[in-house]
Amino acid sequence: MPVDFRNSETKENLMRAFAGESQARNRYTFGAAQARRENQAAVAQVFLYTADQEKEHAEIFYKHLKELAKETIHVDGSYPVDITDSLPELLRMAQHNEYEEHDVVYKAFGDKAKEEGFDKVARSFYNIAEIEKYHGDRFGKFARWLEENRLYVSDAAQGWICLNCGYICESKEAPEKCPVCSHDRGYFIRLELSPFAE
Repeated sequence: MPVDFRNSETKENLMRAFAGESQARNRYTFGAAQARRENQAAVAQVFLYTADQEKEHAEIFYKHLKELAKETIHVDGSYPVDITDSLPELLRMAQHNEYEEHDVVYKAFGDKAKEEGFDKVARSFYNIAEIEKYHGDRFGKFARWLEENRLYVSDAAQGWICLNCGYICESKEAPEKCPVCSHDRGYFIRLELSPFAE
């Protein structure tokens, strides 16, 4: 028998998820600022791209609370303090948090929503859990490349794209400077990772 939404754990889990996604978005904008300070524009874009998706997740969870408009929902939660001067370590922290959402938090929230009779909410939790796994994989990939000094170097020739002007070249390494717009290597990303690669 379905549970009354106002008295459900799902209501509280939705607010926890909204708060979690909101604070993740802020942490990623902070990460982007740190990457820019280190002349890592491509890494900054990865953080911002993910931050925008986290904002969308927050909005999805928030909209499920529409019938409680003008009410206040009190929830307790714990959130990570991801502060470090190491960009690879910051990416690893983000990876860990995304995997935590995927492996533990959102699956449990989805199971509870399903148990309480909120199938649409359960689908949102399950689907967003899968997205968080992809986010974690992406953060991990960039962390590994930075750790191995391979962010701008490949074993085989491949396409590189300047995120500033769109210049594309084929090489084992990204150019030190873009020959078109003169932006430094930090603006280059593997072409296959460009959000709109063909």
